[in-house]
Amino acid sequence: MFSYLNRGKAFYRQVLFLALPILLQNLCTTLLGLVDTFMVGALGEAPLAAVQVANTPVFVIQLVIFGLQSGSSVLISQFWGKGDTDTINRVIGLGCYVAGAIAALFAAIMCLFPTQLMGMLTDNQELIPLAAQYARIVGPSYLFNSLTGVYVGAHRSMENPKLGMVVFATSMSANTFLNWVFIFGNLGAPALGVEGAAFATLLSRILEFIITLAYALTNRRFQLRPTILIRPGRPLIGKFLHYSGPVVLNETLWGLGTSMHKVVMGHMDGSTEILAARALAGNLEDLCTVAIFAVGGTTAIIIGRELGAGRRAQIYEIGATLNTLAMLCGLGIGLFLVVGAHTLFPLFIYPLFSLSSTASHIATMMLTMIGICLPLRAFNSVNTVGVLRGGGDVRAASLIDVCPLWLVALPLSALFGLVLRWGIFWVYFGVIMEQITKFLIGVPRFRSRAWINDVTQFSARR
Repeated sequence: MFSYLNRGKAFYRQVLFLALPILLQNLCTTLLGLVDTFMVGALGEAPLAAVQVANTPVFVIQLVIFGLQSGSSVLISQFWGKGDTDTINRVIGLGCYVAGAIAALFAAIMCLFPTQLMGMLTDNQELIPLAAQYARIVGPSYLFNSLTGVYVGAHRSMENPKLGMVVFATSMSANTFLNWVFIFGNLGAPALGVEGAAFATLLSRILEFIITLAYALTNRRFQLRPTILIRPGRPLIGKFLHYSGPVVLNETLWGLGTSMHKVVMGHMDGSTEILAARALAGNLEDLCTVAIFAVGGTTAIIIGRELGAGRRAQIYEIGATLNTLAMLCGLGIGLFLVVGAHTLFPLFIYPLFSLSSTASHIATMMLTMIGICLPLRAFNSVNTVGVLRGGGDVRAASLIDVCPLWLVALPLSALFGLVLRWGIFWVYFGVIMEQITKFLIGVPRFRSRAWINDVTQFSARR
């Protein structure tokens, strides 16, 4: 029944070689969020909840960037397998144009209208001024982060995931140090609290951009060609929009939909405790899913490369193998999360973040439900982001990713939380229905084999 898993040691060594740096990169990013949460949480529950609100639009920006990375990887990984570096330059150029424009728009809104924007995300008057202070400063940082993300994502698709690991590990270290300086007023700096956390994020994003730019200008494995980068050509624009457009729209809609869950929580009774619990539970969830997303990124690289090189025979079995590995990984991590939520975390983790008794109980409930659904989420993530997108089936992947959120999970959480006012447990029950629905739709699409497509059959030149 599971004979497709017998792929030999060389295959699994290759998966490990590609996945480990991606895992470490994701771990650096996630630990940065956890350190931010810890340091801001030391200021109290209200600042922690305020930063959670302020990071809602930032979360959307990051998902747009991830969408550009994923959409571009559909093209880059296959063209890398084909050895066409000129077209890869064109894809990177287009990605920078789009990512930079979107990040600049969000930055302008967060800088010019922070109070109005935060007022749309929560009606808690205690949180709005704190969240606006953070958003006004942190907004411009994502212009730098968007350009870094596009370039690092391209190298990941070209089997060089170590670059992202180095860049984001350096950024995480700098952000942690600057948090210590500016939040609490060390080394002679003023104690800026929430604003200090925002300044630390801004400076660390600038640093990672400088490091990436220096690498891009000196790297010999893949050389940037400015003339091609700036003028990607019309044929590629059409191809880019065809494959990257649905992915960017997918991640934007998914980010907006997921953020709406936080908006629902921000308008519930006891929103301060709920959002503080969500800030901690969300960071622990992200920490426990880094391996799953590493498998997803690796899957997209391997499937794209094999298709680009014309090796179609084993594509379905490779997809089945990596989907199964992801689900087993989710099962093990999910079990740890459920057990930890009821034993270790209340004793050793919650006290570090100064959570109240109410917020602690909410966090435990959230983590329990997350852990139970983690095997399904692992399969869904790798199947859509890795297998279907890597095979060029971006439209079906987008529908599978977005429709369960907007048509099932979000209506249920809004109904339970805002209309019926049944409480946060039922809101989270609505949230997890997204993963159940995705699984029921995603399995038949994978088994159909209709997702196996070669996207390299065109000329990128004028």
